[in-house]
This record gives sequence, structure tokens and C-alpha cells, in this order.
Amino acid sequence: MIETWRWYGALDKITLDQVAQTGATGIVTALHEIPYGEIWPQEVIAARNDQIKAAGFVWSVVESLPVHERIKRGDGDLAELFASYRQSMANLAAEGVTTICYNFMPLLDWTRTDLAAPVARGGTCLRFSAPKMAAFELFMLGREAARADYSSDVVQAAERWFQKSTDADRQALLNAIMSGLPGAFDRYDIAGLREALALYDGIRRDELRTNYKRFLDEIIPAAQELGIRMCVHPDDPPRDILGLPRIVSDADDIAWIMSAVDAVENGLTLCSGSLGANPANDVSGIAVQFEDRIHFAHLRNVRKDPDGSFEEAAHLDGDTDMVALISILLEIETARGVQIPFRPDHGHELLWDVEQGNYPGYPLIGRMRGLAELRGVMRALDRV
Repeated sequence: MIETWRWYGALDKITLDQVAQTGATGIVTALHEIPYGEIWPQEVIAARNDQIKAAGFVWSVVESLPVHERIKRGDGDLAELFASYRQSMANLAAEGVTTICYNFMPLLDWTRTDLAAPVARGGTCLRFSAPKMAAFELFMLGREAARADYSSDVVQAAERWFQKSTDADRQALLNAIMSGLPGAFDRYDIAGLREALALYDGIRRDELRTNYKRFLDEIIPAAQELGIRMCVHPDDPPRDILGLPRIVSDADDIAWIMSAVDAVENGLTLCSGSLGANPANDVSGIAVQFEDRIHFAHLRNVRKDPDGSFEEAAHLDGDTDMVALISILLEIETARGVQIPFRPDHGHELLWDVEQGNYPGYPLIGRMRGLAELRGVMRALDRV
């Protein structure tokens, strides 16, 4: 497998020289400075690619080429947005960048309630607390319908948390939930989030699927012409949230997507952390089921609680058997005659990571530890 590293370009405090010391050979990045829906100019892509090459790397995967919210909502005349997306794809292909990770999560990207939950023996991790998320929905957003989305025990715990919380606690919770959005756009306060959610009123699972099918119909033929592999990222967490439907959460969802446009270019980012947060998901089984469509992998682990909460475990700990999953991915590579790029997705903040102010989930030392552990598993399996 190809060892890669997610890098945020000029927005990242971690330099390419530092990334080189992790042992990674590929870079996963995007033009995060460009607003959603605008064309990525070829000259800007070329400049980023030249920068990556000059540092001794290959630009392995684009993560992400964002899908505009109007496309997800099926809102109005979308011809220009689709055309811009295809032009960005063409400009990437012209520079030799041909694997594109994206997601179809309405409004929010990955969602956590705690950015610095303590880890045993030191360090911090990202955590999703079901009671705190329920408190946010019920008592900060005022979304009364959220009571139906949580157990009575979680709702009671949510109310207790909210009654004890300070203004600073509530602001920290809002900041954590907003932190999953990449780049520098579309951060919301409570009023702004209510307005953004209102734009999705009436859009349910079937309609979102219809809008997604339209996106695939518009994009995958261009991917076939350009030699691009598109790979959708699963929902994170893999459940409906804020009243928004999620349609990339389990094996049935993925099967629907793969059959919606049955082409190898319509592929999957196998994210073991996102899929692993759903107790019903067999991550290794999903890898086997969609072995011909996996074009990119995020390898991380989670530890789940019975109430629906979860936190990010060390890469070889947690609820997913990472050794078994890596063994399957290596077998898939051999059968297909390809190398799948992967990255150590997220990581604990360790040692002086805590003081660096990096993107939440993307510290240097914690991810380097994860990459080293994953590399060790792969080397050992290669000798079996």
C-alpha cells in the first residue's frame, strides 16, 4: 500500500519537510482556499503539484473536491455547478492527479463534540458524546424533534449536561461541531446553523439519494473519459444528525451507490473509523464486498460506548481488528494488481502536539505513531 499524509497546504502548520520525516511518500491535499463550487484553475493545481514534487512527494489523492450544498439539495439550475466540477476534474487530470475523494454529507463534514478528550497515559483524542450532541440539538438549537433520535437515557444525560454547562462550555461544543468542516469556509454560529438547516427542510433520504444519483450521472462519465477514480467517503458519524439524512453509512448504502452508476470509476474511500463507529458495520466484510471499488483507505480505529458515543482509539486498538483489515486490503491489492493509497487517519495529540494548534485530529506525532504502527503490520504481513 502507498503511505500518504493529509496536508492542508498553506493552511497547515506542519511543513512538507516535517512530513518527509514520517516516512510517507504521498500527499493527500486539496485547494482548501477556493470556495465551494468554483473551478480549480489548472495553474494553481500545477503550482501545488510542483511544490509537492519539489519536496520529494507525489500528490496521490485529492481530498476533497467538495460537492456544493446546492447539488446535495437539488436546488435550482445546477448546470454551471456541474460544469465547474467537471472542469476542476479535467484540470486535475491534466496535472496527473487522478484519484478524488469526496463526500455527500449534508451541510457538515465529520462531527465531534470534544476535540481534546483525555487519553489514558496522556494525550488527547477526538470524541463524539451522544449526550452532548443531544444537548446541542435539543437545548442550543432548539430542535425538539431530536428527542426521537436519542434514547431516553441519553436525553436525560443531555439535560443534566446542559443545566451544568457554562456559556464557555456551550461555545466549545459549537466550535467542536464546526471543526470538522475543512478549509476556511462555512463556519456557523447557532443562528446561522439554524438558517442553513432550514434549507434542507423536507429533504429526506429518498430525495437525497435522487440528488446523489444525479451527481453521479453528471460526474462519472467525465471521470471515465479523464481516467479519474472517484471515491466517496462514508458518513462520519454513520447516522442521521441534526435532522439531516445520511446515505453513506453502511454496506446497503454503499451497494446502492455502487449500483447507481455501475462503473469502477464510481468507487469508495474505505474509512475504517467512520464505518467502525456504527456497531452494525463489519468493516472487514465491507472491504471484501466492495474490493473492486476501493481506491483509497483511511485507517484509524474507534472505541464505541453503548449509548452511541465513541472516541478515536490508537490505530491498532479499538473495536476494529486492524491487522485483519490490513490483511484483506493487501490481498485485494494482489488480486487487482494495484497499490491502494492509505493514510493514518486522525491521531492522538501526543507530547508537544498539544501546543502546536494543528487541525483537530491532524497532529504530527500522533499520526506519525499511527503510520509507524500500520507500516509495521504491513511489513509483518508481507512476510507471512
